[in-house]
Amino acid sequence: MKKLLLSLTLLCASLAYGQRDPKMDAFIDDLMSKMTLDEKLGQLNLASGGVPGVVGAAVGQDEAIRKGYLSATGGMDPAATQKAQEIAVKESRLGIPLLIGLDVIHGYKTVFPIPLAISCSWNPELIRKSARIAAEEASAFGINWFYSPMVDIARDARWGRIAEGSGEDPWWGSEIAKAMVKGYQGDDLSAPNTVMACVKHYALYGASEAGRDYNTVDMSRVAMYNYYLPPYKAAAEAGAGSFMSSFNVVDGIPATGNRWLLTDVLRDQWKFDGFVVSDAGSVGEMTAHGMGDLQQVAALALKAGLDMDMGANAFIWTLKKSLDEGKVTRQEIDQACRRILEAKYKLGLFDNPYQYTDPERQKKALSPEYLQTARELAGESIVLLKNDRQILPLQKTGKIAVIGPMGNTRGELFGTWVMLREEAPARSIFEAVKEVVGDRAEVVYAQGSNLTEEPMLLAQTGKNTTPTETLIEQALETAKDADVIVATVGEPSGWSGEARSRSDIGLPECQKALLKALHDTGKPVVVAIMSGRPLTLSWENERFDAILEAWHGGTMAGYALADVLFGDRVPSGKLTATFPQSVGQLPLYYNSLNTGRPYRADFWATTKYLDITNDPVYPFGYGLSYTTFDYSDIQLDRAVASGGSGTINATVKVTNTGTRTGDEIVQLYIGDPVASISRPVRELKNFRRITLKPGETQGVTFRITTADLKFYNSELEHVWEPGEFNVCIGPNSRDVKTAKTINCYFYCHF
Repeated sequence: MKKLLLSLTLLCASLAYGQRDPKMDAFIDDLMSKMTLDEKLGQLNLASGGVPGVVGAAVGQDEAIRKGYLSATGGMDPAATQKAQEIAVKESRLGIPLLIGLDVIHGYKTVFPIPLAISCSWNPELIRKSARIAAEEASAFGINWFYSPMVDIARDARWGRIAEGSGEDPWWGSEIAKAMVKGYQGDDLSAPNTVMACVKHYALYGASEAGRDYNTVDMSRVAMYNYYLPPYKAAAEAGAGSFMSSFNVVDGIPATGNRWLLTDVLRDQWKFDGFVVSDAGSVGEMTAHGMGDLQQVAALALKAGLDMDMGANAFIWTLKKSLDEGKVTRQEIDQACRRILEAKYKLGLFDNPYQYTDPERQKKALSPEYLQTARELAGESIVLLKNDRQILPLQKTGKIAVIGPMGNTRGELFGTWVMLREEAPARSIFEAVKEVVGDRAEVVYAQGSNLTEEPMLLAQTGKNTTPTETLIEQALETAKDADVIVATVGEPSGWSGEARSRSDIGLPECQKALLKALHDTGKPVVVAIMSGRPLTLSWENERFDAILEAWHGGTMAGYALADVLFGDRVPSGKLTATFPQSVGQLPLYYNSLNTGRPYRADFWATTKYLDITNDPVYPFGYGLSYTTFDYSDIQLDRAVASGGSGTINATVKVTNTGTRTGDEIVQLYIGDPVASISRPVRELKNFRRITLKPGETQGVTFRITTADLKFYNSELEHVWEPGEFNVCIGPNSRDVKTAKTINCYFYCHF
């Protein structure tokens, strides 16, 4: 009778989150009726490598799998992955297959640009396609679960993991979250070429104070709901199969043990019906947060709604004792176990646990089709920051000097979180430029400077063998007869990503010394920057006529930059994170709130600095082309809309006033100047990508509804409020046209 009541309780609880699969429920009911408590606790345990001390016995991973102590493992080695799955299915008592997870962040074998870069493409379909390719490749090598996408909103470029997300905007971050989940999971999660997404890091991890990784996060719930939570919610609504809790505290309680976050919001409000795994070791780290010993924090996490413990072994070590002491319940353990078994069922693992290892499909990895997509996405991610005197595009003639420490490296262009990179298909910038121009131009190279001479950063890059002064002399000699110089500078891959925070996000002084020497030659210089974050580029922007942000572009980074340098691809990328003048401005973001004393240059007591203006070097949404675009004034089809279904159409005409065909990203922003809470100056609500030939004009119309006006008020209600709204359309968040009707406002009486 107790088993029947438990089964009914679990069924009723799960029905609250959506339509159930009766066949799945019956299968899992039957399986769980056969499982011991230890085997159920084993389903809550994820560990990589050896599993010392599991249930009091020092055993390796293979033995842990045989005993049913392990539910999931990492998938770096395809042979080891296959072996582990065979042990689970053939040698454990119940033959429950494993989840095989891996941090596939921006590609598996075919490496795409870092996520921050691909967000600058403003191409959700191409982003979805990159995720689909990653799933196709990785699933052939035994992987069925990605610790991705990372959807954390980040407003502070000091934080190294800004490279892994989509920048600072919640609307665009939400669109990318949906595209990534759809790309990974496809239309049928049980298909052998799809993988389960794990949305991370839930929640607010991108707001770590001072940009230091793993640091404290503290903010109002209004800020959470309006700016930081939307991408997680969008991923849940897109059907993501799993979530990963973050390291930081939320309202003073670590996310891993935060019931409000994991249950009240994620499950009750958003109706998420997958499972939640901790970030690596974060259950145990709750002790350092001051939440108690290992047994206490494990019980806290389980009761909060955490289903799987990654790396701490806290659940499998302590929950049995907590159960005996009445600190957790059998129902809580069973619920967590059920959610994980459901994930395995949905992946088709019980039908065919080996479907994710396919030697024939493995042959398609790094295929020409995949590499071409990577080249296209890398090219669309590059942002042209400056092009005075029209230095770009370059001609494939004369003598071209590629100078700089990032110019003849392949590996440093891949970016952070690349598990299985293969450099064979890649080309350095120097190699790619030589290949693209062929025998039509002479291409030479010199290193020019070290990456850095700063002692702490040197720990990430290795020792320098030649002084920068000598390298600069060699570079000037190499470039003395060149017609143009491509200066390749920036950050190596190891300076961004997890545990890669920087207090100074400018180019190192030795690289600036090289740039100054190149500038002093009087030759045309194109500054090509490879980085994993926005950098402070005020000095460079003041001195150089041509600047490109090429990011860490993955396998095809060299080719993609060469395409843009020579105009084989016209740049169309737009920034998704603000580039500050100074690190002292951080955090800096476009959708800031109005203040009581907004910036005024002519009055002393306003929100400003004494030594610089408030402006960024490059604002959110910014990016140039090899052609130019002109925007007309905005035309509204009505100034007043009424009724719940009322809409306003805002139209702007965009004209290509240059000499080349190009793509423009036309951006819609809305401001809400009068509301029940203080609202941002403006917020991105939509965009359109258009292609225009020279002299061509196209009208772009945005349909504005009440959905575009909603926000979370002080009661955390998702509402729209009648009143005035600013409609702004333009090429970036700063240089916008504003609707002129009724003193630049229009009334929406919905």
